[in-house]
Amino acid sequence: MKQALPSSLDSSTASSLAPSSHVDTFTRDHLPPKDQWPVFVFDRPEVQYPEQLNCVKALLDEHVAQGRGDRMAVRGVDATGPMGWTYAQLQTKVNQIAHVLVHDMGLKSGERLLLRGGNSPMMAACFLAALKAGLVVVPTMPLLRASELKQILDKAQVKAALCDSLLAEELAHCIDPSHAHFASSLQQTLWFRSSDEEGVEARMAKHAKEFEACDTSRDDVCLIAFTSGTTGQPKGTMHFHRDVLAMCDLFPKHVLKMGAEDVVCGTPPIAFTFGLGGMLAFPLRYGACAVLLEKYTPESLLLAIGQYGATQCYTAPTMYRQMALLVSEKPYAFELKSLRHTVSAGEALPDATRQLWKQATGIEMTDGIGGTEVIHIYISSAGQQVRAGSIGKVVPGYQAQIVDDDMKSVPPGVVGRLAVRGPTGCRYLDDPRQKDYVKDGWNLPGDTFVMDADGYFSYQARNDDMIISAGYNIAGPEVEGALMQHPAVAECGVVGAADPERGQVVMAFVVLKTGYAGTPALEKEIQEFVKQSIAPFKYPRRVVFCESLPRTETGKLQRFKLRQQAHAFNSEK
Repeated sequence: MKQALPSSLDSSTASSLAPSSHVDTFTRDHLPPKDQWPVFVFDRPEVQYPEQLNCVKALLDEHVAQGRGDRMAVRGVDATGPMGWTYAQLQTKVNQIAHVLVHDMGLKSGERLLLRGGNSPMMAACFLAALKAGLVVVPTMPLLRASELKQILDKAQVKAALCDSLLAEELAHCIDPSHAHFASSLQQTLWFRSSDEEGVEARMAKHAKEFEACDTSRDDVCLIAFTSGTTGQPKGTMHFHRDVLAMCDLFPKHVLKMGAEDVVCGTPPIAFTFGLGGMLAFPLRYGACAVLLEKYTPESLLLAIGQYGATQCYTAPTMYRQMALLVSEKPYAFELKSLRHTVSAGEALPDATRQLWKQATGIEMTDGIGGTEVIHIYISSAGQQVRAGSIGKVVPGYQAQIVDDDMKSVPPGVVGRLAVRGPTGCRYLDDPRQKDYVKDGWNLPGDTFVMDADGYFSYQARNDDMIISAGYNIAGPEVEGALMQHPAVAECGVVGAADPERGQVVMAFVVLKTGYAGTPALEKEIQEFVKQSIAPFKYPRRVVFCESLPRTETGKLQRFKLRQQAHAFNSEK
């Protein structure tokens, strides 16, 4: 018999919103209405946090205060070769950057700071410095173009930016008043990893090594993590200081059994919440070490595991498949004895990839599902708890059920929509899509699942138009918008097509204007055109030229028919 899920807060799970300590109240003013929030569950001792909380104190300052300052915190590579900072050295860098933000740039608590850079110790220090100064970090993926950055800058009303000098070109367009993607709110930009006398490093040298952390509230927003959604219009998910700690105190503690001896490496950018947790917040929370790699290949990541003695690796299934093939081909070329956990997330993990990795390395993959809206992984299992064909069980501290379209729970074995809640959850920045993501107090990530009688959850499919390729979320309509700017394209439709290595790839069905022929040369030209318009990972890897697109009588594109055609094309190959 179907049972209705609880639709309101009760006294055991409710938590009143602590008063804000922010001078700038933009984020508090633009939280969704409380009746559109998910239920937040704080029924475990790990997620009981004091009212006044700055997460950087817990991630960094407490280690130094308790005598662990000489432990290695982050490693990476700079222009001179391999480098690293201890917890005490990282704290000094963070404090000096915080001074630059507050004193040189004059930023006030609650103001938004765009952060742009690949994974590096300096990127990590800038991230932590902004949080310590009470700012709201708006991290951006390194591959985003100026048009995409402008949407984020405008939506979050970002006032200032710190940007890696290696990624200056696209952001420079946003501060150029003559450029089409000029963002008027962005008043100040400083470059880091720069020899410029006005750059971040030169300014840091002028400041003290001590900085008192801003006395923020546990419920002050510290992070706006953007995700495109299915429409291509970015959604900003707002997370509090306590959310950053909550993601550290559940999944890595209970599933990975993380400790100070761990060394973490991997590929997800810090700008992606999967990377923010696995590559920075998790290791710092436990006094461990993060290895931050900017440029990597399957081979270089395998070599880094041996070089640094990594115990944990975070990346997407596509990378694990490529790494497994390399290990199988050259079994004595890589030293992987230190590895305890290899964590896969960002897209569905094919069982074939799991088995290929296990055969090559002897390591059982730790699969997980999370999301930007809930900040990190909430369903996972590791080691002997792994069950073939399943992602795993609910991470302690979270609750999950399978529901039907009426939000009624369904019995084990019945396919339905995944509903989840816990100490973290969706709060979009001033966005009507909040009502679609949260129903009756539950987060609905947009995934179709089935749960067995033992509480194991198995992924079935996405129930929206999002394309997930090699761990990247790609909105079909956004790619269509880029394609339509090409002079040869009359109309187009974009869907995800199954791919054994990337999970899905972007497939574009294109109707050409009169006078153009669908040649391989034009296909390549269109692909390169899209790469220059939006982030390169979003380009259509397959282009199908056709006479017309399937539409309803009212002209609406029938994407389900395109998906059927994509499946047929795959079957023919």
